[in-house]
Amino acid sequence: MPKMIISLDGEVLKEVELTKDRTSLGRRPYNDIVIDNMAVSGEHAVLQMSGNEGYIEDLNSTNGTYVNGKTVKKQLLQNNDLIEIGKYRIQYVNEVQQISSAAGFNGAIKVMSGAAAGREMALVKAVTTLGKPGVTVAAITRRPNGFVIAHVEGTTQPIVNGASLGMDAVALKNGDLIELAGTQMQFVQY
Repeated sequence: MPKMIISLDGEVLKEVELTKDRTSLGRRPYNDIVIDNMAVSGEHAVLQMSGNEGYIEDLNSTNGTYVNGKTVKKQLLQNNDLIEIGKYRIQYVNEVQQISSAAGFNGAIKVMSGAAAGREMALVKAVTTLGKPGVTVAAITRRPNGFVIAHVEGTTQPIVNGASLGMDAVALKNGDLIELAGTQMQFVQY
């Protein structure tokens, strides 16, 4: 069961299990999680669960909602993410997410060129698609022994380490360079 651990100045105030699809946070007494502090808006943020995934959404609060130090409007949460509302720290704990990603390997794609350069995308789903529909699309699939990449659609083949993919799925190794519709990416396994 996902939960939130709320703390102030390093001291845990309470733990709240996320049993509902929608959990509201704010200063007003009708919120699911009430944070009685003037830096917290009456209706500050809402946490929405969708399957095993949790999203935090700021409700146009005065002082904003932060996840791991960055201000967010709406953000998919990962296990152990730190949400900051005013001086309060809220740790998001989702053991199911941790167990599913701990089964086998963890991987990510780092974008090396183009508009999204520097962005890193964790490969948490069974299948992650990359590219532009109609141009080139590739799918990275999580398998018990690692990850594979395959061409899904488009006229140009994705390139892995300088070689076109062809029709077969190719196993990815840590550091592999992928080129997809002119964008360069790197596969990282940890």
